[in-house]
Amino acid sequence: MSEDIKALLAARAAHWQRTRRLTAVLLVLWFGSTVGTVFFARELATVTVFGWPLSFYLAAQGASLLYLAILGVYALFMARQDRRFARALAQAGAPS
Repeated sequence: MSEDIKALLAARAAHWQRTRRLTAVLLVLWFGSTVGTVFFARELATVTVFGWPLSFYLAAQGASLLYLAILGVYALFMARQDRRFARALAQAGAPS
């Protein structure tokens, strides 16, 4: 197997390993925020934010903002990952 092919396979494996790791972390954050808000609703209701119980605030607005932040983080990190992968492909001499 040529060195170029080995470099391409290594770059592809690293790219997908980082992608899976990022996806797993963001899914855990999503799951934790979704289930945590519901599971701890009574405890969160004792804390108020702008006059509203924290559980209501998280369910009505906070979770949606967190989901939007998760999407933004995913888009930013994946754009960076894709640029890094494209550089690795260019260094290996692969056609884009």
